[in-house]
Amino acid sequence: MPAIPSCIIEPIWDQVAALLPPPSVDHPLGCHRPRIPDRVVFDKLVQVLVFGCAYWRIADATCSATTLRRRRDAWIDAGVMSQLSTLVLAAYDRMIGLELADLAVDGCITKAPCGGEVAGRSPVDRGKQGIKRSTVVEAQGIPLGAIAAPANRHDSPLLEPTLDTLAALEPLPAAMTIHLDRGYDSGVTREHLGARGLVAAISPKGKPAPLAATQRWVVERTNAWTNAHKKLVWCTERRARVVAFWLAFSAVVIIVGRLLRQAWTRYRWEGRPPRKP
Repeated sequence: MPAIPSCIIEPIWDQVAALLPPPSVDHPLGCHRPRIPDRVVFDKLVQVLVFGCAYWRIADATCSATTLRRRRDAWIDAGVMSQLSTLVLAAYDRMIGLELADLAVDGCITKAPCGGEVAGRSPVDRGKQGIKRSTVVEAQGIPLGAIAAPANRHDSPLLEPTLDTLAALEPLPAAMTIHLDRGYDSGVTREHLGARGLVAAISPKGKPAPLAATQRWVVERTNAWTNAHKKLVWCTERRARVVAFWLAFSAVVIIVGRLLRQAWTRYRWEGRPPRKP
């Protein structure tokens, strides 16, 4: 069984192939090993994302762990995944429509056993190394942007850089409401949101705030979708830019999956899955 259904991964690969930088010129003497096809590397990286396995465990005769890391870094340098994130969001907005009038932001702490540039002592895991993932989503839970920070960072200071990821979607609607939990309840947060022209809907401290009674439950569902990609639950990457690569890759898979699910009931096209994804 594939790591991700082919109806989701094939459109992603088609776009990735169009964004990949051209391969380097062959060795003039022709004595080097044949280049591993990009599709083989892509399929291996998909398995790493979904299963969370180490590169050396997923490597085999078709592709080594060194090749996986080297090709991943080349794609990061070329900005392949960041471009792809922008493209899939634009495609979703064009075919389904992003509901940007209501946004939700929340953090999610995961493990980082190897430490790294965006790791810190986790307050919920006996001080072990962890990463906090701060994500902003629209009204239906489509991830619009995410950042990684040490697990011991408070949610409130991460709100500004998280909202900065919306710059790729500009121009934004004039009136936008952002839904937050009680961890963001402070005058500083309201001041920053007011400066951005955002309406704050923050659960007050000291009062019960059932998740189902607010519109921020969608970000919790998106966090659950992201945690289905085990590379981000048990992240062994140490460099911030590599963690950002996997965050963007996970978001692309989620968005394309939701796009197919929504489009299945609205459109018909050649190669349409026989049932809703």
